[in-house]
Amino acid sequence: MRRLLFVLLCFTCLQLTAQKTLVKPAAFDAKARPKDLSDSALLDIVQKQTFKYFWDFAHPVSGMARERSNESFGYGNEIVTTGGTGFGIMSVIVATERKWITRDTAAKFMLKMVNFLLKANSYHGAFPHWMDGGTGKTIPFSRKDDGADLVETSYLFQGLLCARQYFNSDNKIERELRNKISWMWPDIEWNWFTKGGQEVLYWHWSPNNDWAMNFPVHGFNECLIMYILAASSPNEKYQVPSAVYHRGWTESNFFKNGKEFYGYKLPLGFDYGGPLFFSQYSFLALDPRGLKDRYADYWEQNKNHTLINHAYCLDNPKKFKGYGENCWGLTACDTYNGYDAYSPTNDGGTIAPTAALSAFPYAPEYSMKALKHFYYDLGDKIWSEYGFVDAFNETKNWYAGSHLAIDQGPIVAMIENYRSGLLWKLFMSCPEIKNGLKKLSFESPWLN
Repeated sequence: MRRLLFVLLCFTCLQLTAQKTLVKPAAFDAKARPKDLSDSALLDIVQKQTFKYFWDFAHPVSGMARERSNESFGYGNEIVTTGGTGFGIMSVIVATERKWITRDTAAKFMLKMVNFLLKANSYHGAFPHWMDGGTGKTIPFSRKDDGADLVETSYLFQGLLCARQYFNSDNKIERELRNKISWMWPDIEWNWFTKGGQEVLYWHWSPNNDWAMNFPVHGFNECLIMYILAASSPNEKYQVPSAVYHRGWTESNFFKNGKEFYGYKLPLGFDYGGPLFFSQYSFLALDPRGLKDRYADYWEQNKNHTLINHAYCLDNPKKFKGYGENCWGLTACDTYNGYDAYSPTNDGGTIAPTAALSAFPYAPEYSMKALKHFYYDLGDKIWSEYGFVDAFNETKNWYAGSHLAIDQGPIVAMIENYRSGLLWKLFMSCPEIKNGLKKLSFESPWLN
């Protein structure tokens, strides 16, 4: 049952993805990368190179993030991803702050994207998982998943709210950008996704298939941000009551844990913590430092989840090649025979750079060791025009040629949160988010 949930949560319908390059990049020589960098310079180059996925490879019409750098189900060049775009928006903010692109250029890029979203298909205010980046028409993620995806929409608005807070200048472009984000945000009908008033949020709804996907979202996993946003909506008509959180999200046989693994206590979730994206996706903007509710201290949760994952790879009970102090990180990613959600309880020998690098806030020493190994020792095989490729398996002598938006974006965002806390500061400054956290009885230094 737990393995089945992982498969559902981790988008494993991408297992049949074709390994065909979408857009052939300019010739790139991985061996020509700069050497002997300071730690700060290395973080700079990794963030900047990874950001190019969301800038150089963005869809030319909409500016949205392409799902991946190779074809998905033969859909070709047009497929863009809602959640990955939210992660990409945060990457654009980082690039602007670090002056890799000008503020004016970034604001215009963001406004183009928001104007596109205002005309794109949406369902009760929520966007589909995939859409055509040129037209805004829904592209089905699976046969019955052809409508609203509330989790992907939450990742998108996590990024859009950061952008609204960041682009705060008093000029026409930035005012228009802020206003339009503030128009879209209250239109999401969060309460619609309680399926007639149930005390839980449902992941999907389709105008063609109604509630056929039938996926109520219980924790603990990567979906916490959805419940936070649902309680934070500025439109009281569409807000959900706190009971939806306390009786839906927290009521499952895999929400509370409390056991120790490798000497680290895990308050919530599956044994050994599950894939590392559980402690990353919702926290690209939601600041876990000092964040607590009646169930957990989320800094403890995320840090210990990371340390358990690291300790498991160091232990390496299955004796996979390459695992060790400098090479760790199990999460959902491409692999030699498709796509899988890796964790200590589902380990196939595939390491995803995003897992260790997006854990920088929680285990900076271990993340830095992994970064140096990935860049200096394995760079000839895994460094590319868009940063590190999605994954590799040294036991199988397999190295991905692909990049995924949902894996590239967290690298940029979480390294930045480690360095400056930028995205955490932006998101937690939203008055609506503060109200929502209070409504759900969270504690946070941002609420004082």
